[in-house]
Amino acid sequence: MKQQVEVKDLKEGKYVIIDDETCVIKSITKSKPGKHGAAKARVEAIGLFDGQKRSYIGSVANKIYVPIVERKTAQVISITGDIAQLMDMGDFSTFEIVIPDEYKDKVKEGEEVSYITALGKIKLDIRT
Repeated sequence: MKQQVEVKDLKEGKYVIIDDETCVIKSITKSKPGKHGAAKARVEAIGLFDGQKRSYIGSVANKIYVPIVERKTAQVISITGDIAQLMDMGDFSTFEIVIPDEYKDKVKEGEEVSYITALGKIKLDIRT
């Protein structure tokens, strides 16, 4: 799920879609309009799911897609190696997710964890 907004309405720390990936905006720089052109904006962002740096350059009046990012909670049903089976606490659907190395000691069976979902992708988001 996504919606369109103008580039001038974007803010640092919010989300944007660049190259079909959900990204977190790290910086936005805007130039003044020139004699024959509109003001331009440069958006620097980092991929939410892959960590890659991406940038977008265009007019501040251009429309760009912003993803609908949801934070949800789930209960860990079972852990098999690097894969955890989770049950969403809202709609009780089950799914599997790979546990990143930094969260291996924090994910335990029977406990609740938070996760982020956007554009059909899922990522664990455990806050300490």
